[in-house]
Amino acid sequence: MLTSFSRTTTAALFGLLTLAACSSAPQPKFQQELFETGASPYARNFNSSTTDSCEAARRALLSQGYLTTMTRNDSVDGTKNFQPTGDTHVVVEFHVVCTPGEEASDTSIVYVNAVQNGFALKKSDTSASVGLSVLGSLSLPIRSNSDAMVKISSETIPSGKFYDRFFGLVDHYLQTVVRTQPVATSRIETRLLPVPAEVTTPAPVPAPVPELPDAIGQPAAVQPASGVGVPP
Repeated sequence: MLTSFSRTTTAALFGLLTLAACSSAPQPKFQQELFETGASPYARNFNSSTTDSCEAARRALLSQGYLTTMTRNDSVDGTKNFQPTGDTHVVVEFHVVCTPGEEASDTSIVYVNAVQNGFALKKSDTSASVGLSVLGSLSLPIRSNSDAMVKISSETIPSGKFYDRFFGLVDHYLQTVVRTQPVATSRIETRLLPVPAEVTTPAPVPAPVPELPDAIGQPAAVQPASGVGVPP
C-alpha cells in the first residue's frame, strides 16, 4: 500500500512539473545572445586593405544579382528580391563593414549581416452606401477590394554556412581582381632656382674715321691735271 501510494504521488508531482514547464513562456531570442569572444560567423580576416576588401564584397554581391550602393570605402549595402509564392515576397538586405586588421597594416576585418524581410499580400474589403432620395431611404452597398503587401517578418539570417559562402566569394575576387597599390612615400627636396644673369647689350663700336691732313700749317698737295705736263 505504501509503495503504490508513493508511486502515485511521484507520478502526480512529475505531471505537475511537466505542465508548469509547458505553460511557461519561451525565452525571447534576443535574451539568448551569448556575446562570446570566440570566432564569429559574421566576421572574417583578410590579408588586404579595407578598400580592397569592400570592393571585393561589392563585386561578390553584384555577381549574385544584388543591387548595391557604395558611398564609402569601408561599407557596402545590397538588396535582393525573392518571390517564393504569388502571395508572399522576401527581401534580403546585406550590410558589410570593413575595418582595419589587428595584426598588420595591410589587413582588414570584414563584418557582415543579412536581414530577411517577409511580406504577404493582404486583401481588404471596403463598403459604402449611397442613399437615393427618389426611393426614400434605400441604400445600395458598394464594395471594393484593395490588395497591399504588408510586412509580416524581419529577422537576421543566423546560418553560418550562408556567410561562409559569401566570404569564400569575397576571397575569390580578392585573388582575381588587381588590388590597389599604395604610392611609395619619398622625401621631397626643394631648392631655389639660380637667378638668371642680366643680359646686357654691348655698346656699338664706332667706325674708324679716316685720317685727314692738317689744313693748318701744312699745304695741301696739288695733284697735276691729267695730260698737262709739269715744267722742269
